Amino acid sequence: MKTVFTILMLFAIHSLYGQEPEYSYFYRVYLSDKGGAVYNPEDLLSARAISRREKAGISYPDFRDLPVYKPYLEQISVSGLILHCASKWMNTALFKSNTITDASSLLELPFVSDVKKVKTKGKKASFNDKLHFEVISQDFPSYDRPVTMINGYPIHESGYNGKTILIAVLDGGFVNVDLISSLSALRSRNGIKATYDFVRNTEFVYGFNNHGTAVMSVLAGDIPLYIKGTAPGADYLLLLTEDVRSEFPCEEDFWAAGAEFADSSGADIISSSLGYYIFDDPELNYKPEETDGNTAFVTRVADIAASKGILVVNSAGNERENQWRKIIFPSDGDSVLSVAAVDGNNIIASFSSSGPAYGGKIKPDNAAMGVYVPVQTLPGFIGRSNGTSFSCPVLSGMAACLLQAVPEALNNDIINAFHKSADRYNSPDSLYGYGIPDMVAALSDLQDKYVNVPDEEIVAGPNPTTGDIEIIFDKNPKNLVIEIITLTGRVIYRKDISNYAGRILRISELQNREQGIYFIRLLKDDSTIVRKIIKLRK
Repeated sequence: MKTVFTILMLFAIHSLYGQEPEYSYFYRVYLSDKGGAVYNPEDLLSARAISRREKAGISYPDFRDLPVYKPYLEQISVSGLILHCASKWMNTALFKSNTITDASSLLELPFVSDVKKVKTKGKKASFNDKLHFEVISQDFPSYDRPVTMINGYPIHESGYNGKTILIAVLDGGFVNVDLISSLSALRSRNGIKATYDFVRNTEFVYGFNNHGTAVMSVLAGDIPLYIKGTAPGADYLLLLTEDVRSEFPCEEDFWAAGAEFADSSGADIISSSLGYYIFDDPELNYKPEETDGNTAFVTRVADIAASKGILVVNSAGNERENQWRKIIFPSDGDSVLSVAAVDGNNIIASFSSSGPAYGGKIKPDNAAMGVYVPVQTLPGFIGRSNGTSFSCPVLSGMAACLLQAVPEALNNDIINAFHKSADRYNSPDSLYGYGIPDMVAALSDLQDKYVNVPDEEIVAGPNPTTGDIEIIFDKNPKNLVIEIITLTGRVIYRKDISNYAGRILRISELQNREQGIYFIRLLKDDSTIVRKIIKLRK
């Protein structure tokens, strides 16, 4: 299995940036081919990435999995440009310089098909506070309203908290993620699997900005009565792809580098509370009609990520009170789950960007709470904040719980289940999309697709077992009491679950028990079921 460090080296083949000052000019160079190098799949992808492709029936490696041809990059560097990062998916390379470069000289190279200037000098920076958000003291609505709004409690209480799922968080900085109390459980179990800053090419991400910190607290934060993350059991990649000092299209290349790192690392989900549309140099701005799901560089990258089996969840944007008004890139992507923001009363936030995508495709896809969402960015203080930046992780975290519950589900299955379970599914619009999803209904939809209905009331197995038992019900048991009883009649385990979600129950309590005979007793609203289980040594 390839280590995260090895995968990191595939992206950081330059590793020359260090701590030098910000460069004035960036150029995106499009390459015509990838040379003639030959690779084994294991040289390019982790075991998790290969497993995700195999689950979805995706062939590998394909052309996009192959690295950008290194000799081409070296030849371009002879011109004096410095390589910053490369995108194997787009077959592009991002170069930087403190002096302006004549692009026509690069176009004379036989393997260069195009060159675009993606950062310029001397333009007034109007986005220096672009990830700014206010955190205020507020007691209402309830701290767990983001979860109750989408009927998420039964999912968590049924044992689904995102465990086994890897979420890549693309953001502008993670100040205090290594300190705040709401993430102490995440840190103590080593749930942060890798970090990388694609702006500065360093592994350190705990500086520069605290926007990603707030996002992480929505995803994984856990302090009873104060903050309830939607995926506290998931593992995370913290990837810094946003340069908060300015706004230029080169940040789309940083986003691409982060997405490709997430893919090669085996991430199941990309959660991105970022977006693009206008820049510090107006000549580089996007146009509203380009929100067609196929035009913007970052949107094309996001759709490629989805084609690799990753669920890409992105904020719809906070632009409806601004001149732009519309969704931002890459949330226009055909295969991207775009998330709008509502308040605690399920009313669309005044700032939440509107759709549809150009051409009429329903966007945003769904909505979740994005007003007065509990966040933590400082030790000792939990406040509330607003933005689709925070409604996005509400749904990406719950998506992780559903993927844990139904491991066979694909990324498009999750999106379809969110759509079908939402309160506006039959009448979607350009503000709410399909509306606020119901997690229990979404889980039921996924299990109806992937879990066979047994002929009897329950099926329990394997039996004999060395530890884990999986119980499949013919229908959702709702209120449920689980007991494990020894042969002498002693109850050694009991759990009471109100409003149990789904039709599958996994019990691990026998893993560390002695070999012998045990009884599992299930008390439902309408019946009591007992099954004898033979426990073997491991």
